[in-house]
Amino acid sequence: MRPVEIKDGIFWLGAVDWNRRDFHGYSKAHKGTTYNNFLIVDEKVTLIDTVDERFWGTLQCNIAQVLGDRKIDYVVANHLEPDHSGCLPKVVEKYRPEKIFTSPMGQKAMKAHFKYTDWPVEVVPTGTNIEIGKRTLSFLETRMLHWPDSMLTYCPQDKIVFTNDAFGQNWATSERWADEVNRTRLEELMANYYANIVLPYSPVVLKTLATIKEMALDIEIICPDHGLLFRGEDCAWAMETYQAYAEQKPKNKAVIVYDTMWHSTEKMAEAVASGLADEGVSVRLMCMKNNHHSDVMAEVFDAAAVIVGSPTHNNGILPLMADMLTYMKGLRPQNKIGSAVGSFGWSGECTKILTKWLEDMNMEVVEPIKNQYVPDHEVLGKCYEQGKAIAAAIKAKL
Repeated sequence: MRPVEIKDGIFWLGAVDWNRRDFHGYSKAHKGTTYNNFLIVDEKVTLIDTVDERFWGTLQCNIAQVLGDRKIDYVVANHLEPDHSGCLPKVVEKYRPEKIFTSPMGQKAMKAHFKYTDWPVEVVPTGTNIEIGKRTLSFLETRMLHWPDSMLTYCPQDKIVFTNDAFGQNWATSERWADEVNRTRLEELMANYYANIVLPYSPVVLKTLATIKEMALDIEIICPDHGLLFRGEDCAWAMETYQAYAEQKPKNKAVIVYDTMWHSTEKMAEAVASGLADEGVSVRLMCMKNNHHSDVMAEVFDAAAVIVGSPTHNNGILPLMADMLTYMKGLRPQNKIGSAVGSFGWSGECTKILTKWLEDMNMEVVEPIKNQYVPDHEVLGKCYEQGKAIAAAIKAKL
């Protein structure tokens, strides 16, 4: 894609990765992604972030289309993760910028990643302002949103903020603005990104949004480093959406995630789902043999209850459930009700292990149900009643 002028003298350069499906090695990007970076043409030409190194050719081409033979004076590195900084060494080598601005933790990450010795790096803690001509750039550290080095760059003259991963979505499109695409799809992908990338850092999100409010930053354009950009009224929408995400208020929804050997645990999970549904709770039934853990997490994100199921296997639980629970715990979901079901042949540790995982995630646990071998009508009736009990707990919580 060619450069797009998003404001007078400010250009989206970026690269669209139509074929990306594996994002960061652990999350699915079913619609591809973009690596957004930006060029400000002022007395000091300033490049905000770079792109994945596989798109070095695209970045050079886009820079040339905007600048011709003019040089890049400054580089701002808001985040050092490779999909944002992958081309930084090549930019430094080719364009020889006078200065590279980054956060204090960004400098440490830059040294660790690139082992540089003579780069003109200048550390810009929160509150630092630099003049690039008729514009000022202000920096705000956002440590652990979502890496220690993360920071935002704000330009008051253009009322534009460059937010690296915050407000991002994985969506490869020819459009650049959020108001040019389907809003329902946008919100779905934005929530998926938050659930799998940003969720553990929700307290930092709330703190950052409060800081932006306290500073009374006038924002007309939000530029994340992935997906669509926000302008006009969409800026308030994006921040309100992030506020809601970070508060993790649950919906009238339950997710049953399970794995099964000979379908006994599956039958129990389906009976629990029936009990929930009959009480008016929206249910997602997700078998780990057919769903990726990041897709499950996108559903768990706004659910009020999570029910996990596995048969006992070698005195433990099935490996796909162990993977799922490890992933879920790392993302630190809050305000959930939890319960467990499982079948067994002889030792029967499954529900004890599953319940421990739920307790370790601070979930409010509803009594689990386990069954030896194949569940009969009576056992499935108990599972159905368990679903109704969880539904009652959800209604009491909402």
